[in-house]
Amino acid sequence: MKPPQALMPIARAAELIASGQYLSIAGDEAALRQLPLGNWIGGTIPYFMGAEGGTSSCEQVFVSEIAGFSTPPKLRFYDVATLPQICRNAPENGYSVLILPAFSPIHASFARNAPNYEEMYLKPLIGWVAGVHLDALGQLEPKVVLGSSGEFSAQHAVVMDVALPADKFAQIDIVNLFRPGTGSSITFFDTGFSAGACQINGKPGNLADYLVEHGIDRRLPLVADYSGAMVNVSIKHIDPVTQRVEFYAPVFPGLEYRVAAPVSDYLAEFKAALPPLATEISFSCNCILNYLYSELEGKRTGQVIGPMTFGEIGYQLLNQTLVYLSVSE
Repeated sequence: MKPPQALMPIARAAELIASGQYLSIAGDEAALRQLPLGNWIGGTIPYFMGAEGGTSSCEQVFVSEIAGFSTPPKLRFYDVATLPQICRNAPENGYSVLILPAFSPIHASFARNAPNYEEMYLKPLIGWVAGVHLDALGQLEPKVVLGSSGEFSAQHAVVMDVALPADKFAQIDIVNLFRPGTGSSITFFDTGFSAGACQINGKPGNLADYLVEHGIDRRLPLVADYSGAMVNVSIKHIDPVTQRVEFYAPVFPGLEYRVAAPVSDYLAEFKAALPPLATEISFSCNCILNYLYSELEGKRTGQVIGPMTFGEIGYQLLNQTLVYLSVSE
């Protein structure tokens, strides 16, 4: 039987925690602060894909039960200095669930450095980036929670390491609709969650000016090759006055970005890319931008449910993707 995942009232989540279960929980900060201490990790976000469809709620939380482990999972915080040890510390057979607070130094550090972590890609690493209600952007800090101590942090990552029996293995799958388009090559001078000055086809330029002048659809992310994987950097805001563009993930110097090729029918292509109904999903998350651009409020995404996040983790940091974990024999 697959572990339950569900959007539920705070009181029900509290009951599950009190029963001693190991859980990953997503919810508004005020909701998470009502939960008791226990075997759980969490992150702030008020957007979800539930069994009845996409919704935003501050009165419910999304709970993923962590089950089928061989030994009790380990829960811990990491800081910028210790996060590179995450895969080395992970179980030899199993997986780790990682939650990062959006726009924090540890978020940027993970985005840049994760592909080079020791034992990365050898041990399944899945998770998501905590956020806030879109109306509160810039007003509230995204946070993660270590449920065993009740500590909330806007600067740490929180992790649950899950060891599996020898006859089980974990697999991560990623749904990404985007590929680099045929437009200009864009490179940046600095690492950051925003940018203005850049090089366009090797010449000095400004990204905001370029996007506006060419009528670029802001729903299309920038795409670059990160160590062999195509990774999206989603656009949060274009300000033509200050000539700055804000992102949901950092851009980095030394990489060549291009605006993604257009997607003809966003919702249809997204649904077509979902996993087969027979897939037993243990954990999943989806991007808040898929929620917005596919107009998923009140609509279902097949069997795939979970928090709608400010970034997804499928080994490395991703944007505008759906990530899911399955455990098989």
